[in-house]
Amino acid sequence: MASNPLTALYKEKNGSKITTDIYIPQTQSNKNVNVKYPVLINIHGGAFMLGNSRMVSIPQIEDCLSRGWIVVVPNHRLCPGVNILEGPVEDCRDLLTWVYDGRLEGFLRDQGVGMGYDVPKPPRAILDFYGAVHFTHPFWTKPLPHVAEKLSPGLSPEFMNRVYEEDPVPTDSSISLEGQTESGRAKGPDFSRPRDAFAFMQIANGRVLSACFPGRDVREIDPVCCIRERFPPTCVVHGVEDRMVPIYLSRELVRVLEENGTECEMVEVPGEDHTFAMGMEVGSRTWELQRRGFDFLEMVINRE
Repeated sequence: MASNPLTALYKEKNGSKITTDIYIPQTQSNKNVNVKYPVLINIHGGAFMLGNSRMVSIPQIEDCLSRGWIVVVPNHRLCPGVNILEGPVEDCRDLLTWVYDGRLEGFLRDQGVGMGYDVPKPPRAILDFYGAVHFTHPFWTKPLPHVAEKLSPGLSPEFMNRVYEEDPVPTDSSISLEGQTESGRAKGPDFSRPRDAFAFMQIANGRVLSACFPGRDVREIDPVCCIRERFPPTCVVHGVEDRMVPIYLSRELVRVLEENGTECEMVEVPGEDHTFAMGMEVGSRTWELQRRGFDFLEMVINRE
């Protein structure tokens, strides 16, 4: 059902052509243009440096489609050729504007898909799967031995720094943070590619933020530092055994959300490490637990 998304160009910047995949629920009808479909924006992971729009969980997307939601999965420019705020964050904000101002609807109409959608400003709700947060915590400058042991010996700075020569700034890489390819198979990074080598070296040495947001105050991009009153309802889903983004970082986010009076929920998934959504089996305990995050979104959507 979700194997053939539509693809639209939503932005061009300094030569980078930035696209988004669009998955349409089968419940849509060309004849009933007055029906509104919620839009879920699913942003792929990759430590800001890796991944692309096809490296997301297809079972999760199919679950969303069965609920009658449109799923939009954008690419964004990858660090370090651009920093986090001026690359991934700016692109995802522009994607939201692309939806808000009717260009998603116009694209679908041009494709012969007659349907409306309902996306308020700001987003009605947020679902966070083990996202990187709480950047002032010392964890973000600590080496990760389990990543360092994957590195090939003899990786030179000159070789890895070729990522800065990529022009235009790329919007996809051939591999994700945990080694998944577009087929979903995990084969590990290819250290003959400068981007793979650079990204895993920064992660291994606790330098992701200094590489992707150099010379800037991390509080500018830290959700923990940016929560304000009337923040959208938020659900966080996180694996208890996460070694890439430890669960205590998300617990701090939830604490701040609660402190600011934000409606929130946290789903802690026992026994799971980072990016577990890419490998979970439909119907498993992990599958059923993580679905509570989508149930949270549905609860908020159905209020109106």
